[in-house]
Amino acid sequence: MLTNNANKGILSRREIVAYGFGDVSASLVWNAVSAFALMFYTDVALLPAAAIGTLFFISRIVDAAFDVGIGLTVDRTRSRWGRARPYLLFGAIPFGLFGVLTFYVPDLGTDGRFYYALVTYFILGLLLSVVTIPYSAMLPMMSNVAKDRIDLSAARSVATSVGVIIVTALFMPGVAYFGNGDQQHGFLVMGGIVSAIATAMLFYCFWHCQERVVPTETETPVTLKTDLLQMFKNRAWNVASGFALLNFIRFGALLSITPFFAINVLKQPWMISVLLPTLSGTLLVGAFIARPVLNRLGLIKADTLALIGGFICYAALPFCEQSPWLFISLYVLSSLFISITMTSIYAMASEAVDFHQHWFGIRQEGLLAAGVSLAIKIGMAFGGAGVAYALAWGGYDPTAVSDRATSTIAWVYYLLPLIIFILQVALIRCYPSSQILTASER
Repeated sequence: MLTNNANKGILSRREIVAYGFGDVSASLVWNAVSAFALMFYTDVALLPAAAIGTLFFISRIVDAAFDVGIGLTVDRTRSRWGRARPYLLFGAIPFGLFGVLTFYVPDLGTDGRFYYALVTYFILGLLLSVVTIPYSAMLPMMSNVAKDRIDLSAARSVATSVGVIIVTALFMPGVAYFGNGDQQHGFLVMGGIVSAIATAMLFYCFWHCQERVVPTETETPVTLKTDLLQMFKNRAWNVASGFALLNFIRFGALLSITPFFAINVLKQPWMISVLLPTLSGTLLVGAFIARPVLNRLGLIKADTLALIGGFICYAALPFCEQSPWLFISLYVLSSLFISITMTSIYAMASEAVDFHQHWFGIRQEGLLAAGVSLAIKIGMAFGGAGVAYALAWGGYDPTAVSDRATSTIAWVYYLLPLIIFILQVALIRCYPSSQILTASER
């Protein structure tokens, strides 16, 4: 069970860093797709925005059954490498390969290009599940010390931000540099570079991380129906997954809409390479801020205050469009507040495993990680697909952007995050932290 020792841990710094590398890997590939796939498909592959919105949405929904299957498989896996690590080992190369193929434009008609995009994007999403669900499940397997878990959660937040900073700051300049006027070639080369680095980092994570927490074995086999019913009865998991869903709807939408917003609303294309890295760069700083804040205030109070602060700063953005650096400053401050909540998601997900063991007598790291991962992926899907549908509704045409399309982009950018902040404040108040503390001390 969870050991509430705030001063001592059993993990070395190298192992904590290696765990973070696993998230850098996934972040590099998936956030390159999340941030630039919509623009790649509409402006380079010349596919209709509404069709791409459907592709994003359906692909992630279909992933639902696969995610749960991977989670259950992890819980039942027994190998010389452990339960979670084998998936990192054998999933690394296929994940990297499809990271490249997703940014390739075949010499086919519109229908052929769409079906190619559908297949490669869909398979990349499945492979993301193959590596990230075991990776998430591995966190509570590595240590049962509270300090270690906060450190691993912080390392993961840092890793996420590092991956997204690198991608959002360098990907499009890399496309321009390697493409030299040929965007198709530039996207393919950058996809290859990002995927190669991601594959190497997955191997590093596999090699240097260990699984120490021994799984409980039940005398009576647990059925899939029982597994799922118990998961949905786990209040801590419900809040963690719901909180993650909302957070990544906002995150996915902002990743997709920001390039369009900077070009068409702010009329400052250079701000793409400032706003997108800022969205993620603040996670890097926030991960260090989050550790003492979460330890001192607790998840509920810290998240509530962070969301209120983020809301106030973000609500001021529409009044600062004519002052780019004031706009960026408020955006940075809002993102710093929200970065605290990103770290708390991983901490809540880890605590949910101990909550589950206390009430149901079995550790379900894989299944619970699959549930939270599914919430994250569906959140990203809703965010990205929602932006694509909004662009289609607004009549977006990359060759002649109308006033209606520009207005639609602005409304999505400003209003959606504010609504999500309010919903997250309401949800975090339902988190059963006192029950988890009781459960973990018994």
